[in-house]
Order: sequence, then structure tokens, then C-alpha cells
Amino acid sequence: MKKNNSLPSFSPHFEVPNLSKKDQYLIKPFFTNLKKSVFAVSFLPPEVIGALCSRTSRAKEDLRVIFLKEFIGPFISEKSEYGTSLKRLISFFHRYPVELIFSNPKGREFYVKWLAQYGDDSIAQMAGAHLAYTSLSQIVIKHFEDMRIGLAPIEKSTRYVDYSSKIKGKYRYYTDPNLKVLGLDKEYKETMDFLFDTYTRIVNEYFDELKIHFPSENALVLKAKAYDTARGLLPMATLSQVAFFGNGQAFEYLMARSLDHHLGEVRWAASEGLYELEKIIPSFLRRAHGEMAEEYRDYLASSKKIPSSFLDQKPSKVSDEVRLISYDEDGEDRVIAGFIFPASHVTFEEVLQKVRKMSRKEKKAFLDTMLSKRKQRWYKVPRAFEHASVAFDICMSIGSWRDLHRHRILTQQKELFTVVHGRVVPQEFIGTRFESMYTDALDRVEKLFYKIEKKDSLLAQYVVTMSHKVRFIQRQNMRSFFWETELRTIPQGHPDYRRVEQQKAELLKKVYPLLGSYLQVDMNDYHFARRGTAEKIKAKEEKLMKELRDKTISSKR
Repeated sequence: MKKNNSLPSFSPHFEVPNLSKKDQYLIKPFFTNLKKSVFAVSFLPPEVIGALCSRTSRAKEDLRVIFLKEFIGPFISEKSEYGTSLKRLISFFHRYPVELIFSNPKGREFYVKWLAQYGDDSIAQMAGAHLAYTSLSQIVIKHFEDMRIGLAPIEKSTRYVDYSSKIKGKYRYYTDPNLKVLGLDKEYKETMDFLFDTYTRIVNEYFDELKIHFPSENALVLKAKAYDTARGLLPMATLSQVAFFGNGQAFEYLMARSLDHHLGEVRWAASEGLYELEKIIPSFLRRAHGEMAEEYRDYLASSKKIPSSFLDQKPSKVSDEVRLISYDEDGEDRVIAGFIFPASHVTFEEVLQKVRKMSRKEKKAFLDTMLSKRKQRWYKVPRAFEHASVAFDICMSIGSWRDLHRHRILTQQKELFTVVHGRVVPQEFIGTRFESMYTDALDRVEKLFYKIEKKDSLLAQYVVTMSHKVRFIQRQNMRSFFWETELRTIPQGHPDYRRVEQQKAELLKKVYPLLGSYLQVDMNDYHFARRGTAEKIKAKEEKLMKELRDKTISSKR
């Protein structure tokens, strides 16, 4: 494939992995390139690529470097059968490179005929590839992750990884060239640098405070607490690493909805991704080219452009964090009917009519029988729960929304990232010296946001921080609801999204009291994930916050 050179370069800056010739020899067969920030992965067993991507989500380094250090290096020098076999395999791949081995004439011919010519999309779901980006902004990562079916992402964590490191003296954030055209690039860079300076200072100083108050606690846990609490200062321009596994159909659609996007970084990421994927699965992507593809891409791009006359630019005055906006009034009856229908020989409507005649006591007894062996929250509730649906309007911090955004079997739609809905300052910083540091940085961001928004609302999203709120809709069936709400209230989760899920559970129980009685939702508060009981954690944190506030008051005097 020839890359589209008609578009200006919008590539983010990144750090080329520092690899010796020996290092390059060892890992080159497994990646489509070693010099660029976008690459596809090949010839790695499922367990290895899965572990590699998961490991990278908690590490600073490039995925390829992690592979070298942890998945190749420790074994290549071994005089074991595995080490010997690994060396022979690498030698073989150097003689017969990936693009040659993957170009099986029969396979390519089959997909060209049945996929590109006859449009049999189902066969493009039978195989896929791994694609990685080592330097992509949160804006583009979320745009890609909006694809819920056929694409599985895993990105570098903001809760467990330090984002204060620099590349050649520059913080890791994206700068769109159009900011210079608007005359705002200087102010943008100054504001972003100030954000990252503040983030770095707070992480280091808060970590020092934590060490004093929790001397017996593991340093890694305290570091994670510092990163997690300060991460709200990270802007949506923050560059991070993300890896995707997708089937052919999903990747083709991803490129189609991205190659003509308004934002240049999105177009760049799609073009580079397509270029790398075509080295290993070109027949899956043939419909990304040609006149019909261009017309389809134009349709996808234009469908996002809403006429200004339909838009209300005044922010909503609704203050509730979570609102239930719709639900199936006969949802509980539909769920029970969903249990009975597969074993019956009549229509669903007839089953539903019989259920409606059951007493509440009979319905409860029936559900008790059906769910009696459900002991753990990861025992998924049966498919019958998909017959009832609810919808919520939620407004919460972007940092916490990112975790809920990962749930795929439901409908989610968000507004553009903005500052108009307010911000969330970590409870741990309220009343301490960290609060003014935190809010001063957010104040600067908001002033710049409005300047950019007047000229380009999509471009303005880059300066919005994870502390700012995003409004979104979740429409989900009861099976999806049970899975998400039970998962996101466990002690390991983040306090902000746990609170949202707890509110959803309370609202659900009011309209579906029968179904709600089976929810295994944890209604406790936790701040140090995985560490002790709620009571002990809360007491420790309250003591820490009080001492920090006392220090702040004392210094002001």
C-alpha cells in the first residue's frame, strides 16, 4: 500500500527504541518494524502476545523493548530445549520474512474473491491481527475504542504508570499543527507544560507524604496511589501506548471511519495502521481503497457533522451525577418470560401474558430457583436478563469514565470533551496545599479551552483534563447491567466510578426491586485498592487528610 502523502504530517513525537544490532536481530521477525511508533505483531503465540500487551499496560517502556527484556532475553541464552528452539526459530524467520510467509496464494485468492468481490463479511471475522501504537493521544485512543465489537484494546494505565517522563526534553503530549495556524500554539505548549509540571510536582510531594504516614506500606502501592490521585491533571493530549487485537472486518471499519476524520492525528493513525496491517492481512483490507471506499468514508465523516441550528451550546443545569432516564416498565416480567420461553412451544407474547398473571411471591420463588446456584459475581446471569433494558444519563470525571467506556455490550454515546460541566478535585487534596496547585492548573486549561473552542471545538478537546466531567448515555440490558455494576463496585476499582455504579444500583432497585435483590453490589467505600477493610482504609486516609490540612493551615499562618 502507498501511504496518502496528500495529507500534512500530524504524527505525534515518540522515542525510537534504543536497540543494539543483536537486539534488533532477536525481535525483528515478530514486528513489522522497529523504528516507528505504529507496528503490527506477527508469529507470537496467543499466550505470549496476551501477556505482553497486559504487561506493557503497567510499564513505561515500548512494547517491543518489554518483549526483548522479558520474553526473549531471559531464554535465548539458556541451554534448554526451549532456548535452542527459539534461536532456530528466529534464524528461520530471518531467512523467510513475515511478508513472504503470510502471502499464501490460496489464502489471498480466497479472500479477494469472497470478501472483496462477493461481500461475504463473515469470513473476515475468522482471523485477525495485533496492531500497536506507542505514542497516541487520549483523543485518538478513545475514538478507536469507541468500536466495541470485533476490536479488543488494552492501553497503558494512568493509575499505575508515571507520565512525568520526557522525550528529548519534551513532555508526552500531542500538539496539533493547526494550533499554529490559529495563533495559539505558544499558549497551548505553555499550558500543557504547566499541567505536566504540576502533575510531576504533586506526584512526588504526595508520595513523600504517603511514605511518612504509611511507613509499612509497599512503595509500589503508595506510588500507584500518588499517580492515581494526580492523574486528573493529565490532558486528553497525553500520549500513551495502546495495543489492539481485531478481526479483519473490525479493522477495515476502523480505518473507514478514521481516514477522513476532521482531526489530523486520527487520519495519521488510521493511515499508518493500515500501512502496517497490509503487510500481514492485505486481503482483509481491500475495501479500504477505491472509489466506493472513498464515498463510504465521506459518508461516515459527514454523518458526524450536526448543523449548528440543532445544537444548544448552553450547558445543562442538571446537577445529578446519575439519572435513570428510561426503562422497560414490564422488564421484570420479560426477564422471567425469557427464562421460560426456550422450554415452551408458544410465542414469547403468550409466555409473557402468563407471567403477568403470576403473583409477586410466585415470581420471587421462580427467580430464587433459577438463580439459587449463583455464588459469585463472575457467574454471569442468564441470557433471559437481556429482555429488560434501562438507560442512564451520567456526568462524571473523564478519568473515571475511561474505565466505564471499556464496557462493550451496551450502547454508549458521549458528548465532546469539554470543560463546561465542571471539574472534580480529588477529595484527598481538598483543604491541603495540593488543592490550590491543582485548581490553578485547571484554571489555565479552561481559559485556553474557550479560546480554541471558538475556532475549533474538536481541536479544543486536546486541552481538556481527566478531572473535567464528560456527559454520556448508557443504554444497557439487565445482563450487561449486572456484569458492569457488580464488577465496578469491587474493592479493586476506582472510588469515582464505584460511586457512579452504586448510584445506578440504587436507582435500579427502585424500578426493578425484584431483580435488584439479586445484585451482588459492594456498597462500601475503598480508596487504597486491594488494601484491607473499608473501615481501616477510611480511618487511615481521614487521618492523613487531616494532617495535610493542618500543615496547610499552619503554613498559611
